[in-house]
Amino acid sequence: MKKSKVLVGLLACGLLLAACGGSESKKEAANVELGTVGEFPVVKEKLEMTMMGPGTGSAEWKDMAVFQTMAEKSNINFTFTTPPTADFATKLNLAFASGDLPDVLFGTDTNSLTPAMEMDYGSQGILVPIEDLIAENMPNFSKILEEDPSIRKSITTPDGHIYSLPMIHRGNTAIWPRGPIWYNGDWLKALDVTELPKTTDEFYDLLVRFRDEDPNGNGKKDEIPLTDVKLDSTRPWLLGAFGLTDRTIEEIDGEVVYAPITENYKEFVTYMNKLYSEKLLDPEVYSQADEQKKAKGQNDQIGLFPDWFSFFTTGKVEKDAITDPMFYPLTSDISPDRVTPGSTRMGRSTFAITSQNPSPEAALRWVDYFYSEEGNDLLSKGPEGVFWEYAENAEGEQVRVFTKDVDPTNPEDFRSKVTPDYGIMVPKMGYPDTPEKAVLPSKDAVNDTTFSDFITAETEEKITPFAKVTYPLLYLTNEESEKVRDAATDLKTYVEQMEAKFITGVEPLENWDKYVKTIEGMGVKEYVEVYQQAYDRWAKE
Repeated sequence: MKKSKVLVGLLACGLLLAACGGSESKKEAANVELGTVGEFPVVKEKLEMTMMGPGTGSAEWKDMAVFQTMAEKSNINFTFTTPPTADFATKLNLAFASGDLPDVLFGTDTNSLTPAMEMDYGSQGILVPIEDLIAENMPNFSKILEEDPSIRKSITTPDGHIYSLPMIHRGNTAIWPRGPIWYNGDWLKALDVTELPKTTDEFYDLLVRFRDEDPNGNGKKDEIPLTDVKLDSTRPWLLGAFGLTDRTIEEIDGEVVYAPITENYKEFVTYMNKLYSEKLLDPEVYSQADEQKKAKGQNDQIGLFPDWFSFFTTGKVEKDAITDPMFYPLTSDISPDRVTPGSTRMGRSTFAITSQNPSPEAALRWVDYFYSEEGNDLLSKGPEGVFWEYAENAEGEQVRVFTKDVDPTNPEDFRSKVTPDYGIMVPKMGYPDTPEKAVLPSKDAVNDTTFSDFITAETEEKITPFAKVTYPLLYLTNEESEKVRDAATDLKTYVEQMEAKFITGVEPLENWDKYVKTIEGMGVKEYVEVYQQAYDRWAKE
């Protein structure tokens, strides 16, 4: 009969002595007997644990069907502490400082449970290292690590430990680091454009036509060829035309560079300044909010715009959005190769176990279910009979449909009360939805995959072949983090300000050398050296 190991030898019991002592007695009192690995129940006798995570305000976690179902399946019952998302990072810091910690952290991310916190509290024994427990207790996650060894590298700290579990993405949009840029298909049709631009010169020419040839057909010069909010979404896609993918450090063929002082980046801001000065880029790009951008889209005033899907901006119905093609990556004189930004397809630090936990093995077996296709489905949509139920369609097939309590015009509102997998990062493998698992408004509804097929085709043609991850997910050592902390903040602020000034013409491009010297004086050389060292260490593993 297998029993949970008792973790001893905590390295830090100074101010947290009482908490550490309480943890040991709690474990000894639990005397946990585990079930068969990979099967339910997780434990043979009911086990109480505590969990802390960010609440989105939709519902209390104790009332969510996902957690209630998991309690029944696993024999583990959680008591929850869920501060609002906006306050969560602060509350988590206070919990660590006081030693009043839950057994499990769930739904955290690198903004709340930072890499530095993981290594700091992990080295003190406050967070439990789990690398030696994964193989025996997490068959689903172990299989994922075997299929993609880079995941293990990205969640392993420089001291060789794994202190948290990730959210991993699969599916046709998993490679997107953010929403793409979309063309207004109606404008393309009005101008008889049958082939999308493939170079920066062709792109410029099309934007000029958008500005001058009245593609919305209202007889007014109210067309805005390209829009965004502070270029935050458009920038990575257009940077690709100049051989870059982000406005920060970037790894190129094993060499780490600081992109904002490269000639490639200079060419980018020069090009964007040209678009701005000729009113091809929205004059309100740095002053408008997303709501204003969407209002322009619904008024048929914009020819090119970023969003997760185009109909979020245009207001079209989903099936009509297949006429709005995705931006095709461009080349330029300085970069003959097509490049698009690619996602690491993973969010780190979504689940961790503290020294308070009576059975780390049981907690890992519990969460491992979410790394299976069946577990992901439960976490995403909840159990049968709450958000969805089975019904027989006209062909006699069993299909999933919304329950009577779900408003089919706003199903996400109801789903947010069923699962924590809404608006936060959660530990799971996000498998792509299949027609069999899709939830339809009614048994008579047809599972129309036209739009998802369109998205898949556009992604496979225009992103996947050219995608590049800017810099791998990795951990800096505590010493490295200390070296770059202040410089990272100062550089980010300065580059943001100067990019906007260069593009709008407030700062003449003739001052580029002065700008570069300022950045060099802010410690960028040491900053890059730290990330080069971290990359070299990661690449050798």
